[in-house]
Amino acid sequence: MCRCETEGRPALPLAPHETLPRAPAAACGLSGENMAAPRARGCSLAGLLPAQTSLEYALLDAVTQEEKDSLVYQYLQKVDGWEQDLSVPEFPEGLEWLNTEEPLSVYKDLCGKVVILDFFTYCCINCIHLLPDLHTLEHTYSDEDGLLIVGVHSAKFPNEKVLDNIKSAVLRYNITHPVVNDADASLWQELEVSCWPTLVILGPRGNMLFSLIGEGHKDKLFLYTSIALKYYKDRGQIRDNKIEIKLYKDSLPPSPLLFPGKVTVDHVSNRLVIADTGHHRILVVWKNGQIQYSIGGPNPGRKDGIFSESTFNSPQGVAIRNNIIYVADTENHLIRKIDLEAEMVSTVAGIGIQGTDKEGGAPGEEQPISSPWDVVFGMSGSEVRGDDILWIAMAGTHQIWALLLDCGRLPKKNELKKGTCLRFAGSGNEENRNNAYPHKAGFAQPSGLSLAPEDPWSCLFVADSESSTVRTVSLKDGAVKHLVGGERDPMNLFAFGDVDGVGVNARLQHPLGVTWDKKRNLLYVADSYNHKIKAVDPKTKNCTTLAGTGDASNVITSSFTESTFNEPGGLCVGENGQLLYVADTNNHQIKVMDLETKTISVLPVFRPDNAVVDGPFLVEKQKTLPKLPKSAPNIRLSPVAASPGQTLQFKLRLDLPSGTKLTEGVPSCWFLTAEGSWHGVSKTLGKWDAWVAQRLNICLRLRA
Repeated sequence: MCRCETEGRPALPLAPHETLPRAPAAACGLSGENMAAPRARGCSLAGLLPAQTSLEYALLDAVTQEEKDSLVYQYLQKVDGWEQDLSVPEFPEGLEWLNTEEPLSVYKDLCGKVVILDFFTYCCINCIHLLPDLHTLEHTYSDEDGLLIVGVHSAKFPNEKVLDNIKSAVLRYNITHPVVNDADASLWQELEVSCWPTLVILGPRGNMLFSLIGEGHKDKLFLYTSIALKYYKDRGQIRDNKIEIKLYKDSLPPSPLLFPGKVTVDHVSNRLVIADTGHHRILVVWKNGQIQYSIGGPNPGRKDGIFSESTFNSPQGVAIRNNIIYVADTENHLIRKIDLEAEMVSTVAGIGIQGTDKEGGAPGEEQPISSPWDVVFGMSGSEVRGDDILWIAMAGTHQIWALLLDCGRLPKKNELKKGTCLRFAGSGNEENRNNAYPHKAGFAQPSGLSLAPEDPWSCLFVADSESSTVRTVSLKDGAVKHLVGGERDPMNLFAFGDVDGVGVNARLQHPLGVTWDKKRNLLYVADSYNHKIKAVDPKTKNCTTLAGTGDASNVITSSFTESTFNEPGGLCVGENGQLLYVADTNNHQIKVMDLETKTISVLPVFRPDNAVVDGPFLVEKQKTLPKLPKSAPNIRLSPVAASPGQTLQFKLRLDLPSGTKLTEGVPSCWFLTAEGSWHGVSKTLGKWDAWVAQRLNICLRLRA
């Protein structure tokens, strides 16, 4: 969080993300023919500052809505009467667009519209906080009313410049307006934008009217937009033509999981809990993938009660103990409690509205919180009984919070009542600042937590995504220390990369998840934007790549280093350290890494009455199986004794006669069936195209 202070006038409250370094002023193309609009007198947002600052002062003194409307109307008369417009540059040619049939032009397609340009980067929590305001505005005014919102994606991280990754973010956050991938931040530089998010409101001639920096300006956004529409309608300058929208999400096949954010293990009952974030639900599955409970979804909502009625909104972190699941219900700004025995959902922290409090201390159900991203059970030193605290990665305020599940005491705190929810570490400033005093430390969007309660560690591990670091918080005194990634300058949130190394010499890119392997004394990190899983030795601070090539794809091989991921968001250790479960978010899968055999497989997620599903599928393909000719060979295998949860592997080698060729593009098929009730493998279908003397490795996991 930042505050913009200027000499001689009070500070206007802002909540931006970190700034992107700007090009020199000469880069603002005042004389560039391709970028300058007709009658343009400049393209910098600074040109709006004097007039808009005067308006904002006047609005502070306005009492009634009529007074506010009148002040904005008079402001528009003044700005609209300038001899030359403060015009926005045209979108550069060759940019990639989403959610639209074709590239848009400011001075052709958007002529006659009030346009809101949303400069955002999809990792930014402040940008995420702004989206509900934009969604509400879009439902209030359509393009036929004269309003259009255009997202201008100006990436912070290299990974965010890739169109496919932006597509995934557009789907995750249900963005339905046009989005342009300004990968080189050319429009950002032209307008001299300095913070994520920034909104720029344009008039029907591409003339800049207002700018809003940071989040938390919903009232001003609606006020400025509504009066701008009225002002230009009064002058007959609003066109009611419809902009052709083509939503990317309409082309997606259905999938059992959609952007799963986190996964955790129930070590007692042989189950996994999956935050099926894109489906707005929590899944409790057996370790063979069979769904036991599906709670919430498929649409977002906020409702407690029985399982069939309860709803969530983009849940992330999950923690389970004694048939109780705690959920970081991220976009509802809540901590939810799922009682598997009573089959009920309740709220234990948050009020359902984004909070700005950076101290806390109220009972959980009365305490506003902001975008909780992960939760983990734990304790604080020896002063609180085991697992009587729920630690919370509070991404929205860049802090670590605690929810007391029983009466107890935190380091340097007095006795606290059960249910108290309060800040434990982090000042609330978005920084990479380590400090022996937890309240003076600074985090930058903490997104993953894991606990190592045993000595000599006795700490929380924190995946601090926007500083691209992993940090530790002492359970004994709250001291915050650096482990790997980032750099020593606490204000530099751009020290990212993909480098194995020790401590500050290692480089990560927006890590979202961590999990502690007590058996090996290793910390596993979901290095999300590098599409890798990394291992960190906290004793030596050595960080090495465990799995993933760095390519954002979905290749599964027998080798850790040859397999690929796509923005993995969470992970957990199970089976006494044998397996590592990974929420491979953009591949819509839970991957299972065997840490002993070094093999990777996909957890099939299915309902008891359905065939096994491994990932995105087309419904008609799921229901239609090819009919093999009677001459097709039937190979019967010798009986194998196996138990539920065991993995079986066999190899099939195809040797065709010499000189034989298969026609390219024509598929061949195989079936795998099993006798008895082992329906988890029956009717599994495989295909290959033009394979000659190749080997097929098949890994099967038995279900109970």
